[in-house]
This record gives sequence, C-alpha cells and structure tokens, in this order.
Amino acid sequence: MVLKTDRNFKLYYSIKEVAEMIGVNESTLRYWETELPQLKPKTTATSKIRQYTERDIELLRNIYTLVKIRGFKIAAARKMIHENREGTDRSSEVLNTLVTVREDLQALKRELEGLV
Repeated sequence: MVLKTDRNFKLYYSIKEVAEMIGVNESTLRYWETELPQLKPKTTATSKIRQYTERDIELLRNIYTLVKIRGFKIAAARKMIHENREGTDRSSEVLNTLVTVREDLQALKRELEGLV
C-alpha cells in the first residue's frame, strides 16, 4: 500500500496562515468572526490564539467569494450563508473554478501572442 503524500495532515491553522490563504488581512478575518455566527475558530482559554479548521477555511472562502468577488454586503452574505449553506458552497466552488480557468486561458493567450 502506497502512502498518499498529497494530503494535508494539519488540523489547525493560525490566523496568519489563513489570512494568506484567503488573501485578506487578519483584521478582516477578526471582523468577519464578529459578523458571522457560523464562524467560530477554536481558541484556547489562556492564550486566546485562534485555531482554524478546514471547515472554517471553506466557510471563509465562501464569505470571500460573496463579499469580495460578488460584491455582497456582509449582512447579505450572512443571510445567504444562513439560508442556503449548501448552495453557497457549490456556487463558490463553481466561481473559483471559472476564475482559475479564465486565468489559465489568459496565460495561454499571452504565450501564443509571444510566438507570433
């Protein structure tokens, strides 16, 4: 049996790591935590250090898509996530795929223009 090395075995991420993954400031993550009751990273009682799980990161990606890409207000994003979590997840996933495809096509176009 072959060990799969492509999986990430990390259970918790710091606020700094998550901010870099999502592409926002740490203060933005803290603000979103106050505005969205679904987003509650684990904190230790003594140190108050936030520890984000993969589920938290997926929720943050959805929030980022709704607020930063689609232009929703934070209240609208909160309502949308609360009412239709599964649909929001799917919508965010599709939008991220389309953005990736667009970036790949633009890179391919630049390479083709360089050949001419």
